[in-house]
Amino acid sequence: MLDRFVYGRVERVSAEAPIQILRVGSEQAMLGGVGNVARNVVSLGAHATLIVVTGDDPAATQIAELAESEERLTPRLIVEAGRPSTVKTRYIAKGQHLLRADEETVSQISEETARRVVAAVELELGRTDVMVLSDYMKGVLTDDVLAATIRAARAAGVPVIADPKRDDFEAYAGVTVLKPNQAELAAAARLPCGDGEEVEAAARKAMKDCAIGAMMVSRSEQGMSLVEGDEEPMHLPAKALEVFDVSGAGDTVVATAAVALALGADLSVAAELANVAGGIVVGKPGTAVVGRDELAANLLAAEVSSSERKVVSADASLAALDRWRKRGQRVGFTNGCFDLLHPGHVSLLTEARAACDRLVVAMNSDESVKRLKGEDRPVQSEAARAIVLASLRMVDLVVIFSEDTPTALLELLQPDVLIKGGDYAVDEVVGAEVVRSYGGEVRLASLVPGYSSSEVIAQLTDQERSELWGRTSLAVDFEGS
Repeated sequence: MLDRFVYGRVERVSAEAPIQILRVGSEQAMLGGVGNVARNVVSLGAHATLIVVTGDDPAATQIAELAESEERLTPRLIVEAGRPSTVKTRYIAKGQHLLRADEETVSQISEETARRVVAAVELELGRTDVMVLSDYMKGVLTDDVLAATIRAARAAGVPVIADPKRDDFEAYAGVTVLKPNQAELAAAARLPCGDGEEVEAAARKAMKDCAIGAMMVSRSEQGMSLVEGDEEPMHLPAKALEVFDVSGAGDTVVATAAVALALGADLSVAAELANVAGGIVVGKPGTAVVGRDELAANLLAAEVSSSERKVVSADASLAALDRWRKRGQRVGFTNGCFDLLHPGHVSLLTEARAACDRLVVAMNSDESVKRLKGEDRPVQSEAARAIVLASLRMVDLVVIFSEDTPTALLELLQPDVLIKGGDYAVDEVVGAEVVRSYGGEVRLASLVPGYSSSEVIAQLTDQERSELWGRTSLAVDFEGS
């Protein structure tokens, strides 16, 4: 498709009819439809081959010129004589869409054109990591074309992501991932999709009925849901800070997921990346793309936000453990003050995570640390210590406890394995008797010599210690503001 944007300003209403008069200021044209998917792919640093059908009109010439101007994009344009190219023209004033005018046909392509499309796909599959099918219901991806291209991709071992517009998903049988929006899923499954549970139920029904591997469901302001096999569904919150223009946002989501899968990422990681990219692009005018640097910067912000969500109350952690256990996952537990995180802490946490599928870290509160370590401790506030711990990938949850020992928390959570540093004997580990009482395991991690927060602080001069406390206080004040 060719996306045209006509920008201007509205100063008055027409005397001829109750309509606004747009004084045109500028115009812009860019690749739309699956062309926008390809633009997003190359913007992320990957290579794309664009297989499309156009007419033999001036719009097709402009589509060809735009495609050829993109770096890392190889266009395979298949011309069908007498068929008009699809053109969408949007009229915009002060960021508001006034009107969209579409020039197109939705009649099916000829059998000869369909054969050429399938042949082009088969030719490219040998050097392709992921195939994207963007179905806009414009007559190009017919039932026969979909079946043939999906069959060819499966034979070549190439995963397929499809973005549907139909209310019947049977035509996408065999795809690796289908990315409908909430309304499309509801129509296809004939089930409500108001909340996460309903989306999961509808997705699983459609996946079973239509032989689809996974569903990545766009849910507008509710974010995105990923439903995959027997895995627990992922419900990702919306990442958009400001919505300026939703044109082509679905293209960005599909493209980002495709690039991630091409690089070997798990589908859950691909969905998270796509969700972040979608949140970026809706804040831009027009049919926009997301670049690598933009995505990296927003991922950093998302990582910080994700770390904060990993710091939870005891009750919230209990609910999380219940979900993990239903999936047959082994839960580990370790605890400490974790003041001034050092290599010894990292070694302990790494060994602890290796002993389980999910790791809960219980951390002493500020008042608890003062009672154990003295009035000049901790150096870092409990908020700062918790965020640092939560930022580590081996840590799944951080729970702050105010007692001197984690015994009460162990009685509540009943982890499968308790891991402590090797400077203890098993019988000396606080809470060991609790864990053993219900059949849990107690393990000792290797001790990394020469590292402890107390030793590090003791080696500091008075001036260094004062500067350290000053910086920590400033950080806490800044977080509070």
